Amino acid sequence: MKTLPLCSILILSVTSVFSLTSIAYADIAVVVHRDSPLADVTPEQISKIFLAKTKTFANGQKIKLLDLEEGDETRDQFYKSVANKTPSQVKAYWSRLIFTGKGQPPQVLMDSDEIVETIGEDLNSIGYVDPDAVTDSVKVVLTLSD
Repeated sequence: MKTLPLCSILILSVTSVFSLTSIAYADIAVVVHRDSPLADVTPEQISKIFLAKTKTFANGQKIKLLDLEEGDETRDQFYKSVANKTPSQVKAYWSRLIFTGKGQPPQVLMDSDEIVETIGEDLNSIGYVDPDAVTDSVKVVLTLSD
């Protein structure tokens, strides 16, 4: 049996690590009802909305947040992109808000299709989805890419 020289093993190991860390994430579309008054927004504005620092739209209507389940890659990427928070930081953040009575976490839905369907039926909802799930019942107010 032939063995590889140590330097070849190291090169293969380093190459494997870099290929795993450079996985490209798909875009994420932040969506609202097609008739929502919300237009183009910045990542900072979306961060404030999804961290319950902004609780109403400009027209005074209460914002209904829609979220994907913990452990979902899109969810993890979304919070990293807009709030620079890891999944555990997001969980701790919401735990503090709930404990202090300053907020309720977003409604959790199973997938992007369910979020789009819910937003299509509720003018005050906002969520983030895989762009492939976008239909004409919603409008994209922000696209995040990594």
